[in-house]
Amino acid sequence: MAGVDVKELPKIPEEDVEALKAAVGKGNLAEAAVKAKEALEMVDKIILNIAVTGESGSGKSSFVNTIRGLRDEDAAAAETGVNETTMKTTAYPHPSYPNVTVWDLPGIGTETFKSDTYLKQVGFSRYDFFIIISCTRFKTHDIELAQEIQRQGKQFYFVRSKVDQDLTNEKRHYDQAGILEQSNAPTKRSHQYSESAVLEAIRENCISGLKAAKVTSPRVFLVSRWDLGKYDYPKLQEVLVDELPGHKRHAFLRSLSNVSKETLEKKKQQLQMQIWLKSLASCGVAAVPLPGLSTVCDIAILVTSLKEYCRDFGLNENALATLARQANKPIAELKAVIKSPLSEEITKDLVIKLLTKYAAGAVKYSTYLLNVIPAVGSVVSAAVSLPTTYFMLQNFLDDAAADAVRVLEVAVKGDVSNSGKQHENTRTP
Repeated sequence: MAGVDVKELPKIPEEDVEALKAAVGKGNLAEAAVKAKEALEMVDKIILNIAVTGESGSGKSSFVNTIRGLRDEDAAAAETGVNETTMKTTAYPHPSYPNVTVWDLPGIGTETFKSDTYLKQVGFSRYDFFIIISCTRFKTHDIELAQEIQRQGKQFYFVRSKVDQDLTNEKRHYDQAGILEQSNAPTKRSHQYSESAVLEAIRENCISGLKAAKVTSPRVFLVSRWDLGKYDYPKLQEVLVDELPGHKRHAFLRSLSNVSKETLEKKKQQLQMQIWLKSLASCGVAAVPLPGLSTVCDIAILVTSLKEYCRDFGLNENALATLARQANKPIAELKAVIKSPLSEEITKDLVIKLLTKYAAGAVKYSTYLLNVIPAVGSVVSAAVSLPTTYFMLQNFLDDAAADAVRVLEVAVKGDVSNSGKQHENTRTP
């Protein structure tokens, strides 16, 4: 686990502070804990609806599966095919975060779904944002749809799919050394093959077409469903997170695939903002004294919180098995760099061990908590429970986030650090 260093508390959302002030001000820790639990439950109930649309055959259904962390072959995946397979608006809840739903919309521009009535037919008002997909240049239907979405005050994003196929097709004109093969036909291709140059040409081709159609400041993200860590998918994730309203951001971030260090860091920052609420909730009506400790808390809440951290960072057997298949690596190679417990290993006994480990440091931490959060500190300044649980959750979150980064590095590069070889001996305290 991380060292027992006092860390600066994250900024507490003002709306959460206001909701708790009345209870905390009375000096009633149990009532304040109930309010904290209610605030956490409200966050978990926030609904996010994502619309994926575009012309038939553009790869919409595959993208729906991708954003839900599934393969096309998985049982809960949206149906895919070379022809239009989405004949009606279909909801696909995220398999791990059911409050996040990705909607596979019928292809625009068909006889059944014409562009002038499309948004009404698919129920425009329910969606938080739209992703418009094309596997070639964006057509008139795509542009008209984007302009209408913009007029109605919602965000949309252009995604150019199947760029891996474009790269494969382009590379056929070059030999194994990447040198353009000679041909009598005139060509504008460069003498030396360059993947980055091909990608930039695809992007500029799309953007120029959108600008010609009077789309203001168009952005185009290049993706491949076969390799989410490459091309623009990580950047698309970042932009979507940054441009969502704050209350929706948390739900979306937790559901995202861990394809970049930036996404992992944003997840960590968002989860940090809830640690004090989780700590306070654990001191509620179900709190019980722990043998050998001065801590009184609800162990079940803490067990659930640690399991949620593991789920959010992909530190469970199912997530690791999926990543191993995608990265074409043995699952043992991914596990070798994980130092904290996996979700399946988290029990009440483990949580008690972690609380015991951090109880001593929490005594000093309680004074820090009093100075940073006077309203809460006034209630718990004489108690160790809140700072102990806070300190334990903070350290576990730090460790889980660090493990997720190491797993990502192995999945992408295949580099296993020597320090991770002792995995089986160091993951549990």
